[in-house]
Amino acid sequence: MKKLLILPFFLFFFSFFVFSWWKNVSSPRDANDKTPRDFLVTRGQSLGQVAYNLEKQGFIKSRTAFKFYTQIAGAAGKIQPGEYSLSPSSSLDKMMMALISGPKELWVTYPEGLRREEIAAKTIKTLNMDQERAQAFWTEFILLTDGKEGYLFPETYLFAKDASAKTVVNKLTSIFETKVTEKMHEDAKSSPLSFTELVILASVVERETLTDAERPTVAGILLKRMDAGWPLQADATLQYMTGNKKCQPQTTPKILDCSWWEIPTPDDRQVRSPYNSYLNKGLPPIPIANPSISSLKAVIYPEESPYWYYIHDTDGKVRYAKDGDEHQSNINKYLR
Repeated sequence: MKKLLILPFFLFFFSFFVFSWWKNVSSPRDANDKTPRDFLVTRGQSLGQVAYNLEKQGFIKSRTAFKFYTQIAGAAGKIQPGEYSLSPSSSLDKMMMALISGPKELWVTYPEGLRREEIAAKTIKTLNMDQERAQAFWTEFILLTDGKEGYLFPETYLFAKDASAKTVVNKLTSIFETKVTEKMHEDAKSSPLSFTELVILASVVERETLTDAERPTVAGILLKRMDAGWPLQADATLQYMTGNKKCQPQTTPKILDCSWWEIPTPDDRQVRSPYNSYLNKGLPPIPIANPSISSLKAVIYPEESPYWYYIHDTDGKVRYAKDGDEHQSNINKYLR
């Protein structure tokens, strides 16, 4: 009989404890502090990491309570990476709602080797611009980046949802300047190419290679071809050429999904164009893409080798050749 009486009392006190705990931890961390502060959610962060940072930075009382409440509310996977404006005066519920409503700033990742048009498209899509704003952004971005192809550094950036084309361009070009060190500029002077020409070559190397490890060797091969008076014979320049023809005349909504880097055909090698590196000797007139720091380093610090040719097999592994016969053998062995 006593055991039957103890159980209700235990349940009562346990429920009272849980209720008191929840009432405390779900209330604002500081009801009087209404000053908004920035809170950053990075890509790949788990709910637990977000909750930990909220508690550590003084936005909530309990990370356990936040994580539990967010999970039972079905909002665990709805917190997007980006920058938020939060206040310690918000309750647990309001804090969660602020986070799932979306950040004021969004992460935009630009992979290495994109053209400026692809960078514009990536920005428009990530910032979720409507058609009118997308058209205005596109027009301004293309205007502002005229002559800046190759200098729009590929990286992950944080931009406000209403970021202007000028803001994006200024950020990408300024980061390029910080990534290319004074030593790289100084060492580049020993090259037979000017720094501008090295950027052009780096853009070709970027599109012609798949890994950091192979870039210095490929850069050395292309420089050796130029020194010997050969055409570069780089398919990436043909892709840039055909991309110009296929995608440029289209309207903004269609151009966002245009395929800029289609596999070149044998007929493309016969097209008269300053970007046809099979018909023309030397470099294209401008960079064909925006290279990574590894491609820039590869052309400043190229690797000498006995090779004159290279291909990538169907698994993406680079295959080098010392002469035309060996190159043809690699083609027959790995690509047919």
